[in-house]
Amino acid sequence: MSRILVVDDEPDLRYLLRRIFERAGHEVTEANHGAAALDIALAEPPDLVVTDMMMPVMGGAELITRLRASPVTSGIPILAVTGDGQVAGAADAVLAKPAVPDQLVAAANALIAQKAAHR
Repeated sequence: MSRILVVDDEPDLRYLLRRIFERAGHEVTEANHGAAALDIALAEPPDLVVTDMMMPVMGGAELITRLRASPVTSGIPILAVTGDGQVAGAADAVLAKPAVPDQLVAAANALIAQKAAHR
């Protein structure tokens, strides 16, 4: 079972993403902004980060920059799920909101598999 960190400031969307990934067999942790996600990722690095880009406190672009800068989290794949894909250029993959559940699971599984293959 892979561990996925879902980051979004919208509680309903976090809940929806949690349910989608849990039904696909993943363990899910949630954060409501990038700063909280960074703390979680540094303490217990997940297998994948799924993040929104436009959030208060710390947005997705800053979160990605900080994750990439730390040796603890630099190898974690990042899937951006956002309404503005242009601001998600540093993510490993980008899906437009609203994302289709099958696309989310397929993208997540592909990124997790790529990470596992590089070990």
